[in-house]
Amino acid sequence: MADERRAGTADVPGPDLRPSRRARLTSAGRRVAGRIPPPWRFVLAVFVGSKIVLSLVGVLVLTAWDGVPGAPPADETMMRIQQDRISSHRWISLWFAWDSFLYDHLAKLPLDRPWKDFGFPLLYPFLARPLAPLLGGHTAWALLLVANVALLFQLWFAYRLGARLLGDEDPGDGRRAVRYLLLLPTAFLFQAALTESLFVCLALAAFWYAEQRRWLVVGIVGYFLAMSRSVGFVVVIPLALVLLRQHDWRLSPRSLPRYVREGWPLLLVPAGWLTFMAFCRWQSGDWFAYQHAQEKGWGIKVQNPLGVAGSALVGDNSANALRVWIAVAMLAVAAVGLRRRADWPYLVYTVIVVLVPLSMGPPVYKSLLRYLLAAFPVALVLARWARRPGLDGWLTAGLALLQGALFAVWLTYWTHLII
Repeated sequence: MADERRAGTADVPGPDLRPSRRARLTSAGRRVAGRIPPPWRFVLAVFVGSKIVLSLVGVLVLTAWDGVPGAPPADETMMRIQQDRISSHRWISLWFAWDSFLYDHLAKLPLDRPWKDFGFPLLYPFLARPLAPLLGGHTAWALLLVANVALLFQLWFAYRLGARLLGDEDPGDGRRAVRYLLLLPTAFLFQAALTESLFVCLALAAFWYAEQRRWLVVGIVGYFLAMSRSVGFVVVIPLALVLLRQHDWRLSPRSLPRYVREGWPLLLVPAGWLTFMAFCRWQSGDWFAYQHAQEKGWGIKVQNPLGVAGSALVGDNSANALRVWIAVAMLAVAAVGLRRRADWPYLVYTVIVVLVPLSMGPPVYKSLLRYLLAAFPVALVLARWARRPGLDGWLTAGLALLQGALFAVWLTYWTHLII
């Protein structure tokens, strides 16, 4: 009988604990999610989602392109070889192009020997140096990690700054600011091993802390902003305009002590570029080694940016004309959307980051679409316009199609249209 009871009970199902376990896991997940501030929840979701979508699209486009005769183009073959050296996984290697390999070279150069490479500001490759040992010595992977961490913080600052500047009238303002920043024509480059995400992250952070009147933090962030790209030190001008706006645009001898007392950290912004110039002087005896390297290596000379833009618009090269027309469109959006007095610092910033690259002369045409990514206020204007019923969908669809086309062009190795 005991055996029968044991046999009988063996066939009787016990209580199902799986629903209870699922409930506990779900509850735990909700508690963890509840501890993450709402901006970060949204930012993390957008970051991961955009990474997955772009990586999948990238691999699919590259796989399809493998069957096209003559691919890649002859002048892009070397870049493909360099990508394969970085990684055999395309979802990683596709994020490296041209300047990425120069940054990788700078990240590997020993510091105990005379420095000879002055063509690039050094913040980006130097940030990768301490991370490379943690990644098995792969400086290229470290560069990609720096760019993507910068992108993550960039999206957070865009969320906070967008919500503040758009007036907090709509709880979706910060989200739209993030979305339109990622919908700019070549925003896929934010995920590449390039300086775009680092520069825009630092620029957004500088303006965010300026709006918070935390001027010492602004100066520190601006110092590194100027070390990330040559145009960075000029950002001191729109930052100073934020300070001026906070005091109702008063300019008088009596107000000067107040500006000095609050805004003296802004001197750290040009000091960042002076630090790089001092490094050039220490290593080469030439304060202007960067400028001379740019002139020798790429034929860059300071010119009238309006003349450079006009030459492209009336010239025979349709690709150059397309690039400049996109620059003109971004300036037009900024001029219309930032015409209010309170927005003037962001209008000045946009004009600077568009016209300064054009002042480099015709060599800039190839990289102009890349440099235009610095104009983050355009995304804020689009986010403000997208409040109108029905317009948000059209803007999102149009920008997504444009970026998708440019991404495919970039992936199929005609990268010199963009970078």
